[in-house]
Amino acid sequence: MDFPERFSDLPEYAFPRLRTLLDHHPAGGDVVHMTIGEPRHAFPAFVSEILLQNVAGFAKYPPNAGAPELLAAIADWIKQRFGVSVDADRQVVTLNGTREGLFNACIALCPEVKNGKQPIVLIPNPFYQVYAVAAAAVGAKSVFVPAESATGFLPDFADLPKDVLDQTAIVYICSPSNPQGAVASAEYWGELIKLAEKHDFRIFADECYSEIYRGEAPVGALQTADELGADPERVTIFHSLSKRSNLPGLRSGFAAGGPKAIAALKQLRDFSGAPMPLPLQRVATAVWADEAHVIESRALYVEKYEIADQVFQGLNGYSSPEAGFFLWLPVEDGEASALSLWQETGVRVLPGAYLSRDVNGYNPGKGYVRVAMVAAKQEMKDGLQTIRKHLYRGQ
Repeated sequence: MDFPERFSDLPEYAFPRLRTLLDHHPAGGDVVHMTIGEPRHAFPAFVSEILLQNVAGFAKYPPNAGAPELLAAIADWIKQRFGVSVDADRQVVTLNGTREGLFNACIALCPEVKNGKQPIVLIPNPFYQVYAVAAAAVGAKSVFVPAESATGFLPDFADLPKDVLDQTAIVYICSPSNPQGAVASAEYWGELIKLAEKHDFRIFADECYSEIYRGEAPVGALQTADELGADPERVTIFHSLSKRSNLPGLRSGFAAGGPKAIAALKQLRDFSGAPMPLPLQRVATAVWADEAHVIESRALYVEKYEIADQVFQGLNGYSSPEAGFFLWLPVEDGEASALSLWQETGVRVLPGAYLSRDVNGYNPGKGYVRVAMVAAKQEMKDGLQTIRKHLYRGQ
């Protein structure tokens, strides 16, 4: 039996690949998990009560695009957070987390042909792996653009050849970025939006880490597009409660953008989507409307940034993240470092190459490991100190 070739060059996914690397070796100490970005801060206390109050809703088919109350709460949050007014009915669609939306948006909105040729999807490198599989699913050509120290850990799309940009249909961009924690400025967003208008492509802005930051709140893509008076169809943003509210298991997210783009996403969802159960929509409605728990959680992350900066003070190449909850630590070889760290200490980290792709023999993630700062402060501090002592002897 034949299988589709479009997925034939997909590498093994990062975490099964990590288990293949580590799990047939014994841990060198008590196991410390610092690989997966699964928030462990407390979610809002009112979640359980609302869920119980609405449990009868599991007996009903939920609204596919989102209950009116949830869509209104999301539109209110966008207005409060980014100063942009969106029509809750026409410009917002609920999602089962951002991964579903980032995948399905490409299916709904990527054309079969761009300027008479195979469309191109531009992807930061390293990147969230769903971007590449979405491009493969629609038969587009993925072009991986380095996001490395020299570019401020954000991709320099404007430096690409004109013929590549003219063939581009979609650009994926994550800000704050995973894994590096870099934040796109208003100037960065403005230049990208102008580039999109010049070469006629869409921007898919993955902003799921936007509420975890130090200092000023990150500027949003929709916010900049609104300020520039850009075509509202140019930008689609993706958010979720997984990171913002420490609710990865709720699977609650949304996409917002131009009415035509959102209508296309809704239509695809009508045929193939799995709507959020109604009790979970009731929970999400309340959670989007509450900022107190977000502020409390963010304060804990700020303390964790400070701990990381203290532990890695003076380390050559260390870049303190602006936002998010990952450290992107420089090493000679990420895979060898992750294996050595596991065998000698029991600390699990993710090789950076597992989040990147080789392009012309170069992988921008090879010389890094990603470390998730999601555990309790003391556990995290102990893990970071172990990493510093083991991977950076003498530094």
